[in-house]
Amino acid sequence: MHGRLKVRTSAEEAARKKLEQQQKVKMFRAAMGRILEKKTAQEHDAEMMELTAKLLSSNPDIATLWNLRRLCILARPEGEDSSAVFDKDLGFTEMCLMVNPKSYCAWHHRCWILENAPKADWQKEVDLCTKYLKLDERNFHCWDYRRYVVEKAGVTPEKEFAFCTEKIEKNFSNYSSWHYRSKLLPLLYPNVEDPSRPISEEKLKEELELVLTAAFTDPNDSSAWFYQRWLLGYAQPELDLAACRIDAKQNLAVLSFSKPINLSTGGYKLTVSCCDNCNEASKWMPATDGNTLDTTWTLRSAFGIKQDSNPGMVSIVTPDTKELTLQLQTIQAEGAVGVKKPKFGYEFGSAIVDVLKAQLASCLELLEYEPDSKWTLLTAALLMKAIDRRGYHETIRQHLTKLETVDALRKGYYLDLASKWAIENRLEQWIEAGKLSEGIDLSGLQLSVVHYTPYLATADAINLSGNRLVNRNLGVLRDLVFCRRLNLTNNAEELDTTVLKLPLVEEIIYNGNEQQQLAKELPTKVESLVL
Repeated sequence: MHGRLKVRTSAEEAARKKLEQQQKVKMFRAAMGRILEKKTAQEHDAEMMELTAKLLSSNPDIATLWNLRRLCILARPEGEDSSAVFDKDLGFTEMCLMVNPKSYCAWHHRCWILENAPKADWQKEVDLCTKYLKLDERNFHCWDYRRYVVEKAGVTPEKEFAFCTEKIEKNFSNYSSWHYRSKLLPLLYPNVEDPSRPISEEKLKEELELVLTAAFTDPNDSSAWFYQRWLLGYAQPELDLAACRIDAKQNLAVLSFSKPINLSTGGYKLTVSCCDNCNEASKWMPATDGNTLDTTWTLRSAFGIKQDSNPGMVSIVTPDTKELTLQLQTIQAEGAVGVKKPKFGYEFGSAIVDVLKAQLASCLELLEYEPDSKWTLLTAALLMKAIDRRGYHETIRQHLTKLETVDALRKGYYLDLASKWAIENRLEQWIEAGKLSEGIDLSGLQLSVVHYTPYLATADAINLSGNRLVNRNLGVLRDLVFCRRLNLTNNAEELDTTVLKLPLVEEIIYNGNEQQQLAKELPTKVESLVL
């Protein structure tokens, strides 16, 4: 038995760790107590720096202690070498980052030091980022810091693009590098012919080929698939005019946008060529009471329509001097109306479409071997939509339906995506028909949510029967300002339509039996209900 190392039992080990933890807590409380005393006495001296250093060196995520260090640095004695003070704290933050490379507080403090130091070596910081990204190439804190310091150091986008490419080639599963690449591409390869598109067609083709290689190297890794979605244009829409209708008989006008804005007090300049008393932006009111930001705005007034206005145009200049326009398709004495077709994605040239078709063929081939690969199923649906969303519509729905089972945790996402794409088809057909004041049929689409309601603000009637809508979906229907007849029969549950305060509604059809209560709570314009 002699000479053998004694192995602690589990109970002994637990007791030892507990005692060790109690000692650490005791030391921490003592140090924090002393720090708070000095903070109250405003003693920002060397002792404060030493105390904060002891605690931060083991836990660099205490923001209060970093704030106190900054106060100590600012309160340093006159005549002290400021460069040495800042350099010393730079070294300290580097040590803290070795403890926790993803400490928000330590990275923030390093930025503060460099901004306040008499002289900052920005190139050294770039080199530091390169060093850290060799240790952990997916540290998004370091990637954020790198974008900050390369701008200060004057590093060219070309060099950074090469750095991103190197990192991606070493590890395709590098979200931050793909993201940084998406920021550099528009600077290096802008689309001169269509500024609304981020990169040129030629470069887009190259990027699609690169991302296909990455995606098929590991089909279960999502980083390349997400980058491909950016290349295909599946991003949040930019601010644009959506719809406008002026009704001289009802003394009501609506103006809607693709994103919420503050039209009345946000510094927007509005011009409606056929209606002089529509041009004062401050008089417009949000469709939803109490909102300052809204997608849909209304105006009540006695309107005089100038039928000789040619072309009939709505123009709005944003606070950053960007002009948005909307063509009015119909201008008559009783009113005017116009709806802009939304951008459902990029429209690609034939060369890009050929690449997308080749990628779709590869996806379908992969699905033969891995039929339940969720990223491949979703990407195939996205590619079909980019190639021909109408022609592939039924196949796309089949893919999304299968994804509800394959990736059940995200079933709601696939339902909402299917809803959005189904509405796009019907909305596009309705706008192309040109009868923008008449009803739109959105029935039987199995909608779990209603998208694009600002574009439906001019419609007299909306048929939403035979869908999966629930009460929480009704809020967006407040955009349907001119709706007189709303059909909500055969949805997922009995809908509480009392939340709808539509100014012109005359008839709501729904699955309910509370006719008297509904009639009492709806606006006075209600004339009939069909149950």
